[in-house]
Amino acid sequence: MPEQSTTVRDVAALKVARVGRVEKSDDPLRPFRIVDADGTEVAAVSEFLHHMLADDASPTSLRSYAYELLAWVRFLRAVDVPWDLASRVEARDFALWLKTTKKPPRQRRPDAPAPGSVNPVTGKAAPGENYAVRTRRHARAVIRSFYEYHRETHGRPLINPFPQGGAVDEGSLNAHHNPMQPFRRPSRRGTYQPKEPKPTPRIIPDQAFNDLFAGLKYNRDRALIAFYISTGARASELLGVLQGLVSPGDQTIGVLRKGSQVLQHLPASADAFVWLRLYQQELRGMLPKHPSEPLWWTLRRPFRPLEYDAARMVFTRANQPLGANWTLHDLRHSAATDFGASR
Repeated sequence: MPEQSTTVRDVAALKVARVGRVEKSDDPLRPFRIVDADGTEVAAVSEFLHHMLADDASPTSLRSYAYELLAWVRFLRAVDVPWDLASRVEARDFALWLKTTKKPPRQRRPDAPAPGSVNPVTGKAAPGENYAVRTRRHARAVIRSFYEYHRETHGRPLINPFPQGGAVDEGSLNAHHNPMQPFRRPSRRGTYQPKEPKPTPRIIPDQAFNDLFAGLKYNRDRALIAFYISTGARASELLGVLQGLVSPGDQTIGVLRKGSQVLQHLPASADAFVWLRLYQQELRGMLPKHPSEPLWWTLRRPFRPLEYDAARMVFTRANQPLGANWTLHDLRHSAATDFGASR
């Protein structure tokens, strides 16, 4: 039954302090935890993350859930409500706060596009000043699952602040239907769930890809992009490839899948292996050579394994002369489209 309340907070004036933090540990059974403003571990969140780990959630999912729950903990601290006493009122105000508040400021390049502006080349909008709809939808889903776990395990709170949408929450819908009246249709969205945005095409046209590839300066970068576009692997998956997982004879490359962490050998184009060989020859004798060593390294000394931010900057530099804002993830969409067209 919906809660009756006349409480109306001034969400615009609400000050949510960025206190507390997500801590990472070396303990495989407790990889992440949240500590509050006093440095005390939030036990309810730790228990939920432990449950997720047992349910085969990946470390990246645990980290993502921890940060969403940290935002909820901060909000509840600002409104002075314990987590187990939060109601639909807090859910409503959190949804409004997340919708209207601006993201924390971050350092931007002088030539960076204005927040929310649309790139004339790609038609893609730059990230805005407020939280994206997908971010808000994910936050709601995380917090809802947190409360559902505690409701089912401990019997409290009695009501989830974020109810599930559709017929699940409307079990009595049409139970006593009047045949003289039309059937009521269940709602498609849960309460305080943002509307799902319409997907926008994220495919790099062939000519745009050729222009982008021509702007790459190093064989390592050409090899990376060639593998991305021909395998459809995620950026993090390809960057994690070890030397022993490359098989030019079979024309495959082995990646650990993001969610399952299962090794999968993906076919790649012949051009990708040509660029890879050129990159390896350039740095022959300068990089560690062993099947367990990373395949991708920085080009500057001291040599270090290539990380995502560095790979992303490769794409950013190639974009600049074209005035575009293509991303590494767009390569995956383009590869998926090519795979579908070739069937």
